[in-house]
Amino acid sequence: SYTTDTKSREENKKTLENLYSLSVDITKIRRVKEWVLLQDVTYVKEIAGILQEMGADETTVANIIERCPEAILHTPAEVNSQRALWQLVCQNERQLIKLIEQFPESFFTTEYQQNQKANILFFQELGLKNNIITRFLTSASNIFYNPVEKNKNVIETLQRSYLNLGGSEANMKIWILKLLSQNPFILLNTSTTIQENLEFLQKNNFTDQEVLQLLSKLKGFIFQLNSTTMQKSILFSKNIFKCSDQELKQLVLKCPALLYYSVPVLEERLEGLLKEGISIAQIRETPMVLELTTQIVQYRIKKLSALGYDIKSGNLESLSGTKKDFEVTYGKIQSKKERPIFNPVAPLHIED
Repeated sequence: SYTTDTKSREENKKTLENLYSLSVDITKIRRVKEWVLLQDVTYVKEIAGILQEMGADETTVANIIERCPEAILHTPAEVNSQRALWQLVCQNERQLIKLIEQFPESFFTTEYQQNQKANILFFQELGLKNNIITRFLTSASNIFYNPVEKNKNVIETLQRSYLNLGGSEANMKIWILKLLSQNPFILLNTSTTIQENLEFLQKNNFTDQEVLQLLSKLKGFIFQLNSTTMQKSILFSKNIFKCSDQELKQLVLKCPALLYYSVPVLEERLEGLLKEGISIAQIRETPMVLELTTQIVQYRIKKLSALGYDIKSGNLESLSGTKKDFEVTYGKIQSKKERPIFNPVAPLHIED
């Protein structure tokens, strides 16, 4: 086991020599993880050797060690079995070394190898493509630390819920895979949370079809909420928009953010819009604007105003949407403004 107490210890001379010989910038390591340099046993040459075997050049090796100094505390056996594991989903060693360079921390977390392996095989069985699994390994690595039974349990709960809500057997697999690839962190929830949140929506008079629609729209993020915060957000929207339960339900289906964001976030965004002179009626018409942060709203209003477009008098469609949506809308308004009005009676200047 490593010790992180840096007071009384000396840096390991052998470690330093080995790191120097690999052109590693030791000051970087001192700054972030000095305790690594104090350990009695390190495997600098061996780990560098394994990385080089996979095709890493000297700069890449130095880069990996600087970014994840703990790499040199792993035994060659641990690193080789991690390498074999990741090769289950990598096309070749070239792709593998690229991934290690980008995400060294994920690769050098070797404590959960049994779970990692069982989960990789389970995801392959489910039908997830290898490139999606590698994305999970690098950017959602903690889902692999769960025992595979726990992940299976969550998937089974989702499958059951999908069918209970009227989803068809034929579409279930695609639905689950899409949900997972959009939001692998669903697996960090418990089956109980999933049940409770679905029941909450049903109690609030969403039909099974509508609950499914919300699940897909919210990419499963709904499971990271709890019924108390959702209840508060629903009440907040109901008071602001002065609407009936039925109308509120339509608003939420149109803009699930009303359910997803907490009251303080919704309050702040609403205030930002009102300050710009936008009315509650306009927001109710296009609630999707609440998906945007106040900074984005201000930036977009400024750009539209510069074209002479008055946001207070029109609808807010031109304001909402993704960055790409906005750029398209902006482009349309701009070209409309620049296009001269054609006067059919004016004489045409034809060059002789």
